[in-house]
Amino acid sequence: MNAKVAILEEFDKPLVLKSVEIPEIPSGGLLVKLVTSGICGSDLHIIEGKDPRVPLPIILGHEGVGEVVEIKGEKKDLNGVPLRKGDLIIWNRGIVCGECFYCKVLNEPFLCENRKVYGINRSFSEYPYLLGAFSEYIILEEKTEIIKLSLKVDIETMVIAGCSGATAVHAFDYLKDNLLDSTVVVQGGGPLGLFSAALAKYQGAKNVVLITGSLKRVEVAQKIGIDLVIKRDEFTEEERIKKVYDITYGKGADVVIEATGFNSAITEGIKLLRKGGTYLIVGIATPQDKIPVDFYDISSKNLRVQGVWVSDARHFRKAVAFIEKHENIFREMITHRISLEEINEGLKLLREKKAGKIVIDRF
Repeated sequence: MNAKVAILEEFDKPLVLKSVEIPEIPSGGLLVKLVTSGICGSDLHIIEGKDPRVPLPIILGHEGVGEVVEIKGEKKDLNGVPLRKGDLIIWNRGIVCGECFYCKVLNEPFLCENRKVYGINRSFSEYPYLLGAFSEYIILEEKTEIIKLSLKVDIETMVIAGCSGATAVHAFDYLKDNLLDSTVVVQGGGPLGLFSAALAKYQGAKNVVLITGSLKRVEVAQKIGIDLVIKRDEFTEEERIKKVYDITYGKGADVVIEATGFNSAITEGIKLLRKGGTYLIVGIATPQDKIPVDFYDISSKNLRVQGVWVSDARHFRKAVAFIEKHENIFREMITHRISLEEINEGLKLLREKKAGKIVIDRF
């Protein structure tokens, strides 16, 4: 049996579509037929060669929902439910070793030194080869964390849980208090930013503000009920900061979440915060040029600045549960549905910021 795949063979080049033979499934593994995959903003960084973790050639795609075709042995999901052929599932993109200092001692598996990530650091040259979601089939290895989904679930919205959703949930772990009567500013209107804004809204934030440069994402944010959307291109930095201070009695935001993927947003993010506020840096996943930071501003305002790196099983599970409860919100984020054959056109739309969430459907 063969699988159609989209392979990155060279950085800064289009993905190449091929038909390849499906290998023998490893012990404890699963063969899964992809039903829907998501294109993530980090896929663009990978293609551009900005992520040092990425080997070539590689099947990209770290967000997916699929149907179990074959299981080698017995397997249960994170809720203890036995998995069977025909089950609809979603999986955690990262596999951790469970043995290193970060997994065992610190209990922070998202920092695992040996973390493997589908579609990011798993080469197509590495058995069992089908290790990315831009494919007809994916092979999930034994230690993969899986959640069985209801057949009634909106599978297109659910792909958001695998990366953006789980990472956003991780960020909220670092808040010291609930968000009642708080103002939360999210920088960046992609799926990560929109998921963060939705989390803030449904956790009771008084004001949820989104700063974005994309008209398409402005439209999506308005549809899901964000309190204030500021289009970055229409206002200067000073004007954007003033808008936030105007709705906070001159104090500034309680929480600011960086979800742009660019460290150039950090200087403004610090200025948006009130004294004693919290800055969560969630979106930066690749090395970037250094930027000047006013550390006096950080210390004199007694700010808490927290980096957030990927996610683990509990964040993944919570993200799935949140989407199950609020599918109507996340449905608005999906602006384009494409086939696997149209993958390069989809990437172009995302690169030009003409799309919200793009999903690759196979049904």
